Amino acid sequence: MAAATVLAAILAMSCCCCAASATTAATTTTVTAAAESDRIDRLPGQPPVNFSMYSGYVTVDAAAGRALFYWLMEASGVPADSAPLVLWLNGGPGCSSVGYGAMEELGAFRVNPDGATLSLNPYAWNKVANVLFLDSPAGVGYSYTNTTNDLYAAGDNKTAHDSYAFLINWLDRFPQYKYRDFYIAGESYAGHYVPQLSRVVYRNNKGTENPTLNFKGFMVGNAVTDDYHDYMGTFEYWWTHGLISDETYAKLWSTCKYDVAEHPSEECQKIYEVAYDEQGNIDFYSLYTPTCKKSSLDKRRLIRGRMPWLPRGYDPCTEKYSTKYYNLPEVQKALHANVTGIPYPWVTCSDPVYDYWKDSPRSMLPIYRELIAAGLRIWVFSGDADSVVPLTATRYSIDALFLQTVTNWYPWYDDEEVGGWCQVYKGLTLVTIRGAGHEVPLHRPRQGLKLFEHFLRDEPMPKPVDSIQSF
Repeated sequence: MAAATVLAAILAMSCCCCAASATTAATTTTVTAAAESDRIDRLPGQPPVNFSMYSGYVTVDAAAGRALFYWLMEASGVPADSAPLVLWLNGGPGCSSVGYGAMEELGAFRVNPDGATLSLNPYAWNKVANVLFLDSPAGVGYSYTNTTNDLYAAGDNKTAHDSYAFLINWLDRFPQYKYRDFYIAGESYAGHYVPQLSRVVYRNNKGTENPTLNFKGFMVGNAVTDDYHDYMGTFEYWWTHGLISDETYAKLWSTCKYDVAEHPSEECQKIYEVAYDEQGNIDFYSLYTPTCKKSSLDKRRLIRGRMPWLPRGYDPCTEKYSTKYYNLPEVQKALHANVTGIPYPWVTCSDPVYDYWKDSPRSMLPIYRELIAAGLRIWVFSGDADSVVPLTATRYSIDALFLQTVTNWYPWYDDEEVGGWCQVYKGLTLVTIRGAGHEVPLHRPRQGLKLFEHFLRDEPMPKPVDSIQSF
């Protein structure tokens, strides 16, 4: 998850069985030698699974020695050889998709509190798709570069093109995924990564009748989208939810509204500090859940009790457990990771990548307009208990697109309860998830999987059976 976003000022690894030998993945496709060398034979502390997994490095710039780390979880609930391929990206910038997405959110496993064993996620997204997690850019998670300057010259444009190079090279290793329906999804600062990579893929596919990267569309959640509207919606959310004073609300708006989201001005940051003091020791990423008192994580990374809408067993300290797991030498060996022997611990988010980020456009809306006009499937979702990139910010950004409404705002249902709300526009679908924080698949896993299933089918979220609404 990731997250130095529009709130940039919030700054501020014993295996019971193996995924391959105990796995009978339903695929008749011949696996290349390169892919076979990436097969995960076992993960320490892993329960039995019925799908194949692969992980390793793909070089994106040989001259610079730049390679990105991936983890593929093939489909388990549907045939892997026909299910779509979905790339998942977390944001930051500088945070790990393998760390957050794969092990805290939509991946097949959760790390147990011992930091050494795994349990199954009953709402894993690979139940309906082949899910590919990517640590990008270089310097994030296990991804690396042999050129030190790469860590201090990262930015949106470079990240998009490196990620595209990864995809093209990865398809050579996994040719069975060529021509397969392909989607890109992510959250938080991936609100930049996802549309920018989508545009690169779309433009490179233009004029090609049957592209190998068969791109169909993208989905983003609690996504950084447009600096001005994100600021507007965030300040409003803080004030309407009783988190800040009237005076601070007015000062934030007058001082920061035309500022940039990444590394804002000194004046803006000063007002932010006042706002943080007023909000107190809460989890900015999930307002109504407890914080992890077992760790002293930087508050920019408090991405994580019992509230009635939360799943049984929700634990706000998941990041602490996964950090311990990914630093185990036996885990790194099983994942074919840390092959260069980095002299520092694996961390969820890279400070150098974030601190020296060079390129962050103020708005993704022009890309939305281009890709909407191209007819690509675009869904935007938002957990409504997130104060980092809140629902109000997302709604203001979408409103700025001036799209025609196809289906008016309505409640969607899960197990006869309101799961959130939905509005369908011409070219875009907006879905909210009630009670979810910044990481929807962590806080509302069942509803998150339902959202993903409907996105893949391009079907609006379900209304109650007895609904008399007509649109």
